Amino acid sequence: MENYLLLCILLWIPTFASSDLLVTHVRNIKVVNGIEIYSMKIDSKVTSRFARNVITSRAVNRGNVHKEVFFDVELPKTAFITNFSMTIDGVTYPGTIKEKETAKQQYEKAVSKGQTAGLVKASGRKTEKFTVSVNIAAASKVTFELTYEELLKRQFGKYEMFIKVKPKQLVKDFEIEVNIFEPQGITELEAEGTFITNDLQDVIKKTFSENKGHISFKPTLDQQRTCANCSQSVLDGDFTVKYDVKRTTPDNLQIVNGYFVHFFAPTNLPKLPKNIIFVIDISGSMSGREIEQTREALLKILDDMKGEDFFNFILFGSDVHTWKETLIKATPENLDEARKFVRGIDTKGMTNLHGGIMRGIEMLNAAHEGNAVPKRSASIIIMLTDGQPNVGVSNTQDIQTHVKKAIEGRYPLYNLGFGYGVDYSFLEKMALENKGLARRIYPDSDAALQLQGFYDEVSNPILMDVELSYPENEISDLTKNSFKHFYDGSEIVVAGRFIDNNQNSLTVDVLGEGANDALSYTTQQDAEQTAKAFQEQEYIFGEYIERLWAYLTIEQLLEKRIAATGEEKENLTAEALNLSLKYKFVTPLTSMVVTKPEEYDNQDGIADKPIEAEAPQVSYILAAPPTWYTSVDGDPHFVISVPQKKDAICFNINENPGAVLKLINDPVTGITVNGELIGDKKANTDAKIQNTYFGKLGIANKHLDFKLTVTPEKITVQNGNEKTGFTWLDSVTLQQEGLSLIINRKKTLVLKMGSGASFAIVLHRVWKKHPLHQDFLGLYILESDKLSEQTHGLLGQFFHPIDFDILEIHPGPDPKKPDAIMIVKNNELTVTRGWQKDFRRDPEHGVDVPCWFVHNNGAGLIDGVHTDYVVSSLF
Repeated sequence: MENYLLLCILLWIPTFASSDLLVTHVRNIKVVNGIEIYSMKIDSKVTSRFARNVITSRAVNRGNVHKEVFFDVELPKTAFITNFSMTIDGVTYPGTIKEKETAKQQYEKAVSKGQTAGLVKASGRKTEKFTVSVNIAAASKVTFELTYEELLKRQFGKYEMFIKVKPKQLVKDFEIEVNIFEPQGITELEAEGTFITNDLQDVIKKTFSENKGHISFKPTLDQQRTCANCSQSVLDGDFTVKYDVKRTTPDNLQIVNGYFVHFFAPTNLPKLPKNIIFVIDISGSMSGREIEQTREALLKILDDMKGEDFFNFILFGSDVHTWKETLIKATPENLDEARKFVRGIDTKGMTNLHGGIMRGIEMLNAAHEGNAVPKRSASIIIMLTDGQPNVGVSNTQDIQTHVKKAIEGRYPLYNLGFGYGVDYSFLEKMALENKGLARRIYPDSDAALQLQGFYDEVSNPILMDVELSYPENEISDLTKNSFKHFYDGSEIVVAGRFIDNNQNSLTVDVLGEGANDALSYTTQQDAEQTAKAFQEQEYIFGEYIERLWAYLTIEQLLEKRIAATGEEKENLTAEALNLSLKYKFVTPLTSMVVTKPEEYDNQDGIADKPIEAEAPQVSYILAAPPTWYTSVDGDPHFVISVPQKKDAICFNINENPGAVLKLINDPVTGITVNGELIGDKKANTDAKIQNTYFGKLGIANKHLDFKLTVTPEKITVQNGNEKTGFTWLDSVTLQQEGLSLIINRKKTLVLKMGSGASFAIVLHRVWKKHPLHQDFLGLYILESDKLSEQTHGLLGQFFHPIDFDILEIHPGPDPKKPDAIMIVKNNELTVTRGWQKDFRRDPEHGVDVPCWFVHNNGAGLIDGVHTDYVVSSLF
């Protein structure tokens, strides 16, 4: 369903120390740490929706010692990197694409040190970031060049190319150039930017005629400045290109060198009536902002309902509730009643996902069997959940089996996963098995708009059961050619390979069911027509239809692989891998090995294609993104995420067992969090510093007269004078005004303070007969932005923005952990690069998190000294 091509250029200029000033000026151009980016070009060629993008950046080291230069590019998750190279002083270092396991075995030693993996990371909702750095000598120049390809998808009647521009300094030669060639002809072409001022409006040059379109944006140095004599760049935001093509017929067939592509997008057809069932999770974890945003989105969706549509709501917590017993027509009276129902939706209980989805399927099946809905109508189930099934049938494989058997391919299932606690892999498999798709809804302020936006994508079906048939004796390796629904403003793309490479014509039979009657016709195309349209070769890159076919085939093989098992999955994997290697695509099955020059301790790197994170079979909060939390865990290790730096700071506090530390204190919300330290069973008399851990945590909200005490043995909830006790063996969901509490058996506890912060406590168990260690607790704060600016404490002080610079990275006592100078709060600290554990995803083993370690109890980083945070009691 992704419809755009997104390219974000981010060249971060590192602040590594040298004998030069951090900021100098050369020819009135800002130079950061001696590194000047003197050229940056984004060159995009789009031929029949297939885009090839080349990003070229050139930099020079104007210092007198070697410097590290970073090249950061954000690209769409749906794109495949095809090439990368670095050229340093005339010598080119190319990237090579290999099978992923082969690449990792080759560089196993470096990977184990954290030196090679992770050149590509998921960086946003729909983007991932490619990052590479290299040390270059004084006066040396480096050229980075990255190429990636993607098929632009049509949505709401337009193709969109979204370019995020952020060079972070003035660039003498900056240019975005887009060339579009569409044989059908171009009907409209738009270009705009969020950072475009009145002065920059005329810098965007846009032309199109017949089948060619051209856009360029090439601001001068003065036009890039935020003010007349400033050295800061105004280029910081989104640059968007949109276009559409002429459609005299629903089809466009193109044939080149033994391959074909078929674009199908009928227009001006009447809309099909819809039958939609919304299956909504109302378990306790949806309380607060999540359920508010869900209500807001559903109310807007009701405003968009057409009079011929049918709909209903099914809510599931521990129990399943329906608004009406059957599907209801969207009359004005029924819509008013539905709005009242939606406004009253509230949360309680656990997550009976199986009961909710099966009730929806049964209702939709009954409506069709009883002819309660129009025969020519499109049926859809949309399910929204933020957790994992834990009531009724909770085995996800059993749920998938039951759902697939009940739907029997009659209509699509769309699964929306709210936040990071869902088992996204399960939702995706179940949707794909039932001709739908899964989408993650990000728990941000615009979540309601995300929900409504998804509905808009599927709210206007104009055809059902679309089948594009090609002669079986002429075509091999055909991509997907049957589709349950076709939505207005979208486009179906089918590609294939001729058995006879010399064949130059193709006949296609098109079938579908519309609102009034069936769609049935035959279309034909020959290669000469395509060749005539493509006479202007400067717009063609390589065998573009063959590469388009390979791209689409790999994409669909990887999608099928998600729901496959056993031998079928192995065959799909092998086929996708072979094509990825043949056409040099970086996919989830391949890696690009980036080899750097050996001078200055440059390390080789591996660029992998990230995949959507799969939530583990544990608590719903454990998969929150690392930029959203601060934590204290272990003995005790404090980890502070710094999102604007895409990095983290960590420190330890060494205090005696029995000490109580003030972790969070917010006088505005009334929330406090304190922790009491415990030691090992026996003190190590030889050690200068004794290991300590948190053995008791206390969370209070004085405005709600609420206290929570947690130890490895028990959990005590106190409301006023009333106390309730639980153990970690219980599975509990408590819901009351202003807060919700969930205990996930033996693993985690989650506390959400209404619209305030969310806290997660992880239980660490050790072997009961261990001679030294004992059970302890870890604390994670996920939505610290909900607390006030007056929040303080060992953790709370870092809920406010913090900035730091890293200088003079150099070998430390441990060769695996370099030292550096950190400039923070006007202090110059010696820090060490190291790793701490994040146990949210995996409470048993944890996930390594890189961070800069501040020594001496965080001295110079924390306000005051660590003993200032020792308090007398837990509350």
